[in-house]
Formats: sequence, structure tokens, C-alpha cells
Amino acid sequence: MTAQQSRKRPGVAYSPQVQSIDKAPVLLTDTTAQPAPLPREDGPRLGWLDALRGVAALAVVFQHLGPYLLPHAEAAVDRRMDLGIFGVMLFFLVSGYIVPASLERRGDVRGFWVGRIFRLYPLYLTVIAAAVFLLPQRFPGVQTVVFHEPLLSAVGNGTLLQFVTGVPNALSVAWTLSFEMVFYYLVSALFVLRLHRRSAPIAVGFAALALVSGLLSDDLLSRTASDTRLLTAAVTLIVVAALGGIISGRVELVRAGALLLGATGLVLLLVNSRSAGFESMMILAMMFSGTVLFRAEQGQIKRWTALTAVPLVIVAGVVSSYHYGQGKGIAPTWAQSWSSWCAAFLAAWLLFGLAMLARRRRFPAVLPWLGKISYATYLIHLPLAAAMRWMFHAAGYQPRGTVQGGACMLAFLAVLLTVSYAAHRLIELPGQKLGRNLLRRGTGGEPRTA
Repeated sequence: MTAQQSRKRPGVAYSPQVQSIDKAPVLLTDTTAQPAPLPREDGPRLGWLDALRGVAALAVVFQHLGPYLLPHAEAAVDRRMDLGIFGVMLFFLVSGYIVPASLERRGDVRGFWVGRIFRLYPLYLTVIAAAVFLLPQRFPGVQTVVFHEPLLSAVGNGTLLQFVTGVPNALSVAWTLSFEMVFYYLVSALFVLRLHRRSAPIAVGFAALALVSGLLSDDLLSRTASDTRLLTAAVTLIVVAALGGIISGRVELVRAGALLLGATGLVLLLVNSRSAGFESMMILAMMFSGTVLFRAEQGQIKRWTALTAVPLVIVAGVVSSYHYGQGKGIAPTWAQSWSSWCAAFLAAWLLFGLAMLARRRRFPAVLPWLGKISYATYLIHLPLAAAMRWMFHAAGYQPRGTVQGGACMLAFLAVLLTVSYAAHRLIELPGQKLGRNLLRRGTGGEPRTA
């Protein structure tokens, strides 16, 4: 599987009090009364969101394994709808719905970032290390830049901003994590500015940028290898300084750090994303649209606001993909055509909407279970696919036909889900627990969650 195939498809309440005591959680909140209990991302599971994550993860896995194991079936589907784009767009909608709620439930920017760091990094770093040390370079589970330029790769991928700083992804699928990080940056900045409830105009604003994305400059800051190294070093220093300020817990440093992250993420997104301009803008528009739907559900904004903003975002996605996704314009998205991209975009919206309407119903237990291990599944499946190809090569075997390919796909899924569950239990959950313990020790008690 080539690097291109790998990218090609490829985890609100407000406290009425403001505490500014240095050793207490930094609560930068508004005083609006809480309209309804907020869902807890790290507490009782939201089954419908987990179900969506499970579907999204399986879609991405099929998009990557299909060309190797079931090429005819994958090609037939891919001409009509890119399952990888469908999967990641679904992930982005889920993140947009739940992540800002996680920050606002805490009312604590420091606690939010400690939670994010210990949610993402332990498994991410473990998978990269395992792929580097357990697989041969002939069948790598990571991009070859990891071996050729280890320092640049380590620093660039360490920030999770590699896709917007010009550094190749160590894990091919990690390009989506760069968008997740930019979203976290923007959400944090909006929160300290008390603009976090402006989700609807922000979503529409990014959708409008998608319509004029031809005005945006891609790779403006990292057009040469020297530029990339300089940009990576500068961004790393900025991110470390900003997060250091946030982790310090001092109100003025938390505010400054969040604003610095927001500004950095926005600049990188606008002028240096390696994705198509319209796709980059639509990803952020979708994520903030997910937040709009959450706010409407919680009564924080009027429903007509959501019923206006969300259709505008959807229409902008269709129009921009048609306008900019013709010919070579579609190449940075790794989709076969604008219609394949657009069908995936619309399908993600449709499934999210249907699941939201059915959110009070019981979902088949297997789907929420898949959702719980979806982050592990997402990160592990390509290195595991490389291991499978290595094993097949050593055995002189190549699956042929639908029967053999289908049997290999089922066997691969069985192994993948087993390994993902083990990684979830042994790495993800302990990592999250460690983050909570560190936060508890740093604040002298349980992190505030009201």
C-alpha cells in the first residue's frame, strides 16, 4: 500500500463561579445559567456517538484494506463514495459535537488540555514506536521519513500539527489529528474570549471560506525543506510555550496560551494545510456545526439558528466540492472525483442526523463497543496491515478472488479488533487515568467537572 493510498482513507455547562486562585483549576466561564446536564465524554458513554465512531472506524479500515484484499468491491464503492472521507467526516462531526462540551463542562482550560494530551498521546506514541521497532523497513507501518529524517519527523509529528507544517505524517492516518488539534486550539481561544457560543456564525464563516478557498495559499510557509524545518521548530516552540502557560494554571498565562494556540492554528490552517483548501475549511465548518447541533439540543441557542446554519454548511460543502474538485483540484483530497467526495460528505451528515434523531433508542451493543476502541482501531490498522503483507510475502501467498480476499478481511478484522481492545484497556484507559491523577494532584483534589 503506498503512502498515497494510506492517506486516501484512511476520540455545556458553566460554573457560576470564577476561581483565580493560583493552585485551583482556572475557570474561565460565563455566568449563563446551565440549561441542562452536559454529557460527559469521560463518564457515562453516549451510545449513539460511540456507534457512529464504530461505523466510521470500519469505513476507514475497508477503504485502506479494500484495494489489497477486495479490489473489485472497493473500486466499485470508491467510484461512488469515498468511504475513507465518509469515515473521517463522521469522526469530525462527533468531535465537534462533544469536545467543546467537554471543555465547557469542566470550565477549566488546564484540565481540558491535560485530558486531551493523555487521551491522544499514550496510544499514538506507542503505535508509532511499535511500528518502527517491530516491522522491517521493507514493510513499514510508518512513513519512510521516520527513518530518513528522524529528528524532523519526531518533532513535527510530536506536535500533531505535521499536516499543517509540511512534515510528512509518521502514521498516514494522523493527518486527521492535525485538524483535531487545530479545532482544540480554536475552541480554547474562543472559550477564554467568551465567544464559545458563537458556534453558528463560526461554522458558516468557515463554510464561506470553503467557497472562496481558491484565494487561500497551500504550503505557503513550507515550500522548501529548509522552510519546513524552520516552521516546525518555530511552531513547536510556540506550542510548548503556550501549553506550558496553560498547564501552569495561572489565569493570565492560561489566557495568553489559549489565544496563542488559537492564532497559530488558524494561520497554519489558512495558509499551510496540505489538504485542498475547500476540504480544510469544510472540515472546520463541520466540526463547529457539530457544536451548533449540541448547543441547539441543550437550549443554549435557538433551534432556528441551527436550522439555518447547518443547511448553509451542507450547501457550501456541495458547491465548493463541485467548483474546486474538478480535475486536478480533487487530487489533494485523495478522492477519485468530486462526486465521490461529495457523496461521502453528504452520507456522513445523513448518518449523523439519523443517529441524533434516534439517540434515545438502544443501539446494537457491538456498535458502541466498536466506538470505544475506535481510536485504537484507527491508529493500529495500517501498521497491522503492513505486518499482514509482510507475513503474506514471507509465506509466498497473495489472496486472490472474492472468497480468499473476504476470508482474509474477516481474519484481519478479528485480529485488529482484538489488538485494539487490548490497546484500549492496557494503554488508552491507563493513560487517561494517569492524566486525571496528575490533574488531581496538581489541584489538590478532584478536577472540577460542574
